[in-house]
Amino acid sequence: MELVGVGCYFEDMPVGRQYRTSGRTVTETDIINFVNCTGLTEVFFIDREAIAKQSAFGRRFAPAALCYCFSEALIAQATLQYTGLAMLRLELDIKGPVFEGDTIHAECEVMEARLSRNDPSRGIIKTRVHIVKQDGSVAYEYFPTRMIKCRPQDRQPVRRDEGT
Repeated sequence: MELVGVGCYFEDMPVGRQYRTSGRTVTETDIINFVNCTGLTEVFFIDREAIAKQSAFGRRFAPAALCYCFSEALIAQATLQYTGLAMLRLELDIKGPVFEGDTIHAECEVMEARLSRNDPSRGIIKTRVHIVKQDGSVAYEYFPTRMIKCRPQDRQPVRRDEGT
């Protein structure tokens, strides 16, 4: 029986491939739970008076780490289940804030792809990820390098159009 929800293998991620994840709305509860869980209890995340009167934005914004984590979760759910092995490197650039109530999604493009030098059953891919808000603006851009599984030799891709 076919197992659904399996991520993409190295062979499914050629240079130039682009994909988009589903979206995720960032809520006040998300922000509060994240800052409490991590200990990142900065006043501009937890104090409404300080947020309104002293922050650069005058309203609650999400920690960069929270938005990155949400993006990675969306990507993992869509492409890395059972196939993602390791994060090897990350470059992150914050372009603008994500506020409470914003809906974000990730847009990804494979920039580099090669087989592992140490293990040919693994591939190394570098992607460019844009975290995009509902208005189309890019909030973050980051470049993760990941190790992912190659397709097992005894398993070929399932063709959905067979027999139709």
